Amino acid sequence: MSFAFPLALLLLPLPLLIRRRLAARAPVAASLRVASGTFAAALPARGRDDPLGTALLAAAWTALVLALAGPQVAATKDIVTASGREIMLALDLSGSMVKEDFVLDGKPLSRLDAVKRVASRFVAARRGDRIGLVIFGDRAYVAQPPTFDVDSLAHAIEAAQIGISGRSTAIADGLGLATRRLLQGDAKSKVVVLLSDGVDTSGKVQANDAARLAASHGIVIHTIALGPEDLESQPQSRDAVDAAALRDMAGAGGGTSFRVRGMEELEAMATSLDELEPNPMRRPPLSYWRPLWMWPGGAALALTALIALRRRG
Repeated sequence: MSFAFPLALLLLPLPLLIRRRLAARAPVAASLRVASGTFAAALPARGRDDPLGTALLAAAWTALVLALAGPQVAATKDIVTASGREIMLALDLSGSMVKEDFVLDGKPLSRLDAVKRVASRFVAARRGDRIGLVIFGDRAYVAQPPTFDVDSLAHAIEAAQIGISGRSTAIADGLGLATRRLLQGDAKSKVVVLLSDGVDTSGKVQANDAARLAASHGIVIHTIALGPEDLESQPQSRDAVDAAALRDMAGAGGGTSFRVRGMEELEAMATSLDELEPNPMRRPPLSYWRPLWMWPGGAALALTALIALRRRG
């Protein structure tokens, strides 16, 4: 703690100096001399000997001087400002997302639960961005319009369940809906983060066509291919992800494609995505002095009121 006006503390001994100065003055010669106890009965007892009253006066003066000195403490505050960027997360909720081929703390974890952990943490750190959520299976729909309330979006991600939008994988529909939602806004920077673990099986348009459309409007597309197998290495696998198609979509959108096969790669992907789309909150916090004068000021006011009540009583 420090003081904004420390020189004000020099006023603390002022009442003592005044009292000593008055006591040191030479007595004035009186024209009439009377005995010292003649008028003693006329003085109130509190005026003759009142240590409590003296203590209250001293405390009130001390509190008043402390308030004048301006006590303050150093504090910091994060500045939350709009970044001018909108991000739409396009999350695959097809039936294959229920497969438990991720491991966390030695326990199996479904693909969806693994994604929820990382996506919720990523979203919660995006204060300053407007973020929305599109989920897709057989069809796509907006689960959360773009909002600055990242906590509500993280809750929407946690509440997502397999089968709510069907069990197929309409990647192109999910990307198209995310693009259309971003085009409705006027943000300076627009980003789609698309996550899928399968092959586009239910889209009405080609995924690459949807990616090129988004790119033509200046929308950056990052894709995440999730799952241990892909069509390039296991073309007959039922749960293989079309990593090549997702790479093409990211390339058309000027973004980056991530290949995620396990929990470690998923964590690394979230870190890399943070670097590609920096958090606007990553700046030095605002330092300022928080004033505390109102506390001794309030104490001085209360003590003064108490002294006045005692004298009136």
